[in-house]
Amino acid sequence: MSEVKIFDTTLRDGEQSPGVTLIPEEKLAIARQLAKMKVNVIEAGFPISSPGDFEAVKLVAENVSGVEVAALARCRKADIDRAWEAVKNAENPRLHVFIASSPIHLKYKLKLTQAEVLEKAVAAVEYAAKYTENIEFSAEDASRSEIDFLAELFNAVIAAGAKVINIPDTVGYAVPGEFGSLIKEIKAKTPLIEQAEISVHCHNDLGLAVANSLAALENGATQVEVSVNGIGERAGNAALEEIVMALYTRQDYYDLTITQDTTQIARLSKLVASSTGISLQANKAIVGANAFAHEAGIHQDGVIKERTTYEIMDAKTIGLDHNKLVLGKHSGRHALKDFLDKYDYQLDEASFASFFSRFKELADKKKNISQADIIALLDDQLYEYQKTYELEYISVLTGKILLPTATVRLKKEGEIIQSAACNGDGPIDAIFQTINELTGIDEIKLISYKIDAVTEGRDALGEAYVAAEIAGKVYTGHSSQTDITEASAVAYLEAINKYLVYTSK
Repeated sequence: MSEVKIFDTTLRDGEQSPGVTLIPEEKLAIARQLAKMKVNVIEAGFPISSPGDFEAVKLVAENVSGVEVAALARCRKADIDRAWEAVKNAENPRLHVFIASSPIHLKYKLKLTQAEVLEKAVAAVEYAAKYTENIEFSAEDASRSEIDFLAELFNAVIAAGAKVINIPDTVGYAVPGEFGSLIKEIKAKTPLIEQAEISVHCHNDLGLAVANSLAALENGATQVEVSVNGIGERAGNAALEEIVMALYTRQDYYDLTITQDTTQIARLSKLVASSTGISLQANKAIVGANAFAHEAGIHQDGVIKERTTYEIMDAKTIGLDHNKLVLGKHSGRHALKDFLDKYDYQLDEASFASFFSRFKELADKKKNISQADIIALLDDQLYEYQKTYELEYISVLTGKILLPTATVRLKKEGEIIQSAACNGDGPIDAIFQTINELTGIDEIKLISYKIDAVTEGRDALGEAYVAAEIAGKVYTGHSSQTDITEASAVAYLEAINKYLVYTSK
């Protein structure tokens, strides 16, 4: 069976989702989880787009092993130089250069002829080849391009040194039969195509990104570009978890093999949702809250008798485990380390000490601790970065006839700063207003705020998500606590801290 390569673009195209800004430390945490899942390629970013993106790509390249790390560049020498500078220290670096190829892009965006585009593409690949042989070339908007020009363009860049040819459905315009035929035609009309891998990058504007990607694989593509939870520009990209599990579950049909560790999917999905602030719809395939839930009596009866009557996948295959843990306030460091080892979570001594302290605090508040509780705590500290502000104290006064008032005391770089008390339209608004006054940061606009129960029961952990626009960019924060007011305050502070980290890069 042929192997399908999984090229993940969560850190590049995924971060282009409206309202998403990832700091370098978050990108590194996601990249490490992607490497743990054994994706083949991680596209870490677009280095020339900003100093922060350059630093993030460089951080990933220098700290993640066992996977190719790619950086995106336009067909410009400055882009390619910057991209190489960011990825050159990776274990296996890749340069990914692109230029648009469709008539509409050539006429209105590039204002170039086909001959000029071909010349620029070849020159860019030849220039990139002075750095590495691992070069991918993308023809942006390929699905709306002329087939004969695509074949000519691809043949020329392969001759110039491109080892991967990417055929994107950039605006999600294609339908599966049409896109599959496009791949087949390109193979037939490009004499040098056997010297390169064929990749596809599909967007979800018509809800067909996964279907189009699978159709391409049926017709000869060997690499598929995806993002976790399907995030990305506009309606997003083909979802990593859906592509991988479709190939895993229906191997009998596709006769293709994958090498990814599917048990990392649930954790990866949760990490990306928490880091980006983009929550999942309950009925999201594979990773949604209802993906393995059964309400109908007939379905419940069938699953009780034999799981496969109504489940084509085992929840354990993607890393879900609903077993209760025998961990609580009397558990010691060794028992907790055994749990972390069992589920392959790695923390250094300093991080483990902090985590153990938080675990003990939670154990004092909760009678029963579940795996979900512990994973929520881990998610709160998976990526370490220098936090300017930390919550020291919080008190909220509210009621039916009372004016909601919050009193907050913060630590700033280890030093306690003065408490402040502010009123608000409600208790959470009062907390946020008080934090605004203490930090003195202007132009903070709350974009979204929500809370979820991580686990069941009256003592469930509450997870707060915040998205705030600060100085024109959106930053997210999340926190898991048994007290939702505390979780809300910590999440809001996390968004502010990320802003301070991002602007210091």
